[in-house]
Amino acid sequence: MHVMKPMAYTRAQALPERLRQRILILDGAMGTMVQRFHLSEAQFRGERFADFHRDVKGNNELLNLTRPDVITDIHEGYLLAGADLLETNTFGATTVAQADYDMAHLAREMNLQAARLARAAADRHSTPDHPRFVLGALGPTPKTASISPDVNDAGARNVNFEELRAAYYDQVKALVEGGSDVLLVETIFDTLNAKAALFAIEEFFEDSGERLPLIISGTVTDASGRILSGQTVTAFWHSVRHSQPLAIGLNCALGATLMRPYIQELNKVAGDTFISCYPNAGLPNPMSDTGFDETPDVTSRLLHEFAAEGLVNIVGGCCGTTPDHIAAIGQAVADQKARALSAGPFYREAA
Repeated sequence: MHVMKPMAYTRAQALPERLRQRILILDGAMGTMVQRFHLSEAQFRGERFADFHRDVKGNNELLNLTRPDVITDIHEGYLLAGADLLETNTFGATTVAQADYDMAHLAREMNLQAARLARAAADRHSTPDHPRFVLGALGPTPKTASISPDVNDAGARNVNFEELRAAYYDQVKALVEGGSDVLLVETIFDTLNAKAALFAIEEFFEDSGERLPLIISGTVTDASGRILSGQTVTAFWHSVRHSQPLAIGLNCALGATLMRPYIQELNKVAGDTFISCYPNAGLPNPMSDTGFDETPDVTSRLLHEFAAEGLVNIVGGCCGTTPDHIAAIGQAVADQKARALSAGPFYREAA
């Protein structure tokens, strides 16, 4: 049986109390920052994959192996901006997602290295008074277990629950081995995909004897107030509540202005659980430096309003956000109280 390292266990135990004391700052976009390096196909490949049989440019998770300096530089930028919570570069590091590049066999190595890079960066910036936490990120995969990829065949599926469960189990195992403090199931557009991830996480906890805190973040795709597979925010929460997460929240797809009513809805139905929110920097804008509309002062002002309303415990940024956004967000909420739980706590403690 694998035993959790004492330091990791101490960090995991400390996080809930930190969330009660103040609003914690999550980092910003990884993809946006990778794009700023303007890496070529050859730079994505590196020496190791120079002769790989297909193009890999855009496979950001491969950079954990070929350009760890780039990923470390991005982590450092967010930590210097004041991030308390640092996500691993593993959004697409599952066998399911990496199959698109014929690199499924590298998924474990990508996750392990990504967690180690984030852990090393977090440790360099941690102090006894200001610990930094590593969030092992599990993305939704490019496939959906609930929705047909064929408009002419509603019953068609390009992935099933067992394939997703197995892929997520392997990812979780590597993320924990690499030094993650928390597991983050994020950008959820299909609740069944998320359930496969949550099942795999619980399976790993039972197999390993470890239990890390869990954060779950859904994605409302449009003004309907529903995730892509059709659930309202309230229905989504009740579908994943059994996993007893440390925090529930929303990210991506929308800017803060459009996300606000759904964060308010979560605040009402998940009173016994911490709330996270990391929106895009507004709407896409190809003329902008980041590809999105909002400057740091705009995004930070909006999240300040969320904090002033008592809606959030964790804030950060998704697509289009940069270290400048994160620094501004941190300053904007620094004088605001963390949202208090109305009951509970409901979350399951680390063990």
